This record gives sequence, structure tokens and C-alpha cells, in this order.
Amino acid sequence: MAAKMTQSQMVKELAAAVGVPNKVAKSFMIAYAEMAVRETKKNGMCVLPGVGRLVRVDRKARMGRNPATGEAIKIPAKKVVKFRVAKAVKDAIVPPKKK
Repeated sequence: MAAKMTQSQMVKELAAAVGVPNKVAKSFMIAYAEMAVRETKKNGMCVLPGVGRLVRVDRKARMGRNPATGEAIKIPAKKVVKFRVAKAVKDAIVPPKKK
């Protein structure tokens, strides 16, 4: 299996692709991430064009079970963040099956 791309490798590749210094590419990545978090917090959703969207979802309270004891427990309601991958990205990574 190939090694995962590190943040510094990603910054270098982005800088080379756009033709800017590494510091500018890194500051762009940080600003992009902060903007996505801010928009998701404010609006409940942030679209990242060509990649997907971050969506805040409200989960309802529910009954669960402690796997160790089998005892029923109440799981409180909470907010979670989900990432929904764009169809074009999904099809590029895992091509759809031909019928």
C-alpha cells in the first residue's frame, strides 16, 4: 500500500501546480479549511466545489445497549458533521459498475 500524503507534501504539490511559494500555498490551505469550518458552523453546510460538502446533522436521542453488560442505555441527542463526496469524485476514484 502506498504511503499517505503528508501536509508538507500536499503544500509542495499545490505550490508547484499553482506556481506560488510554499508559504502562500500553506496559508491558502489553512484559510480554506478555516472557511469551511466557519461556513459549516454558521449555515449547517459548506460546499467544497469539485470535492464534496460538509454537512452538520442533528442526531436524535435514542436507546442503545452497553456491549459489555447488555444493559440498555439512553444516548443523548447531538450534532455531528458528515462529509458527502461529490459524485464526480466518487466516480473518478471508484468507477461505477457497468450493467
